Amino acid sequence: MLNNLLNFVLPVSYNDAPEPWQCGFQEAASPAMEGINNLHNDLMGVIIFLAIFVGWVLFRTCYLFSSDRNKKPSKVVHGTVIELVWTIIPSIILVIIAIPSFALLYSMDEVIEPAVTLKVVGHQWYWTYEYSDYNNSEEDTIQFDSYMIAEDDLEFGQIRLLEVDNRVVLPINTHIRVLMTSTDVIHAWAVPSLGIKCDAYPGRLNQINTFIKREGVFHGQCSELCGVNHGFMPIVIEGVTLKDYVSWVGSQLDEE
Repeated sequence: MLNNLLNFVLPVSYNDAPEPWQCGFQEAASPAMEGINNLHNDLMGVIIFLAIFVGWVLFRTCYLFSSDRNKKPSKVVHGTVIELVWTIIPSIILVIIAIPSFALLYSMDEVIEPAVTLKVVGHQWYWTYEYSDYNNSEEDTIQFDSYMIAEDDLEFGQIRLLEVDNRVVLPINTHIRVLMTSTDVIHAWAVPSLGIKCDAYPGRLNQINTFIKREGVFHGQCSELCGVNHGFMPIVIEGVTLKDYVSWVGSQLDEE
């Protein structure tokens, strides 16, 4: 009873991370991930229908045209009508699938007047983050490195291989631009709940955008094989309200 009352009074806080034996996507926390989920579900319906149909045709073929039931094999080797049908119909299905796929792809690439810019730099094997919007000088900047917390240093409730010493703090309901590069090899900055996965190339600047729809802690990992410690450079984003974000930025500038 008390837990239900607290859940009703207090806002729900999410901790988005992989679960044991999880097969599906993590719960979406951005419009991009919602679009990916919806497209996946729609395509799975099409795939299941086609798989059942093709399986039924193969079964009927094997059953009805076996040597036991057809002592005289058919001499028909092709049919113009059937070949047109099984060429045109798959083409139409591919076009139908391509339309929402391209719409989602281009919507994810569009950057809409970002209010916050985050710079991400990949290293072997950790991440560096910089909030360059608040730079008043070269000395007055918000910049920090983010390392994975070793298993021996984990606190109760923290997730092994997914916790970091310095989290990325970003406001919710705000258009955010993420610029990324690398200093050594190719890395990939990926956060499944936000539908983000972008390569960080040395000597090149990539750009993505995101829009966090709810508060929570979102876990990700480097998704490009970058060396022996590739599996030990996690990403943790903490989505907070705009008021809390402003307070966090102020505290970071005061520390500088």
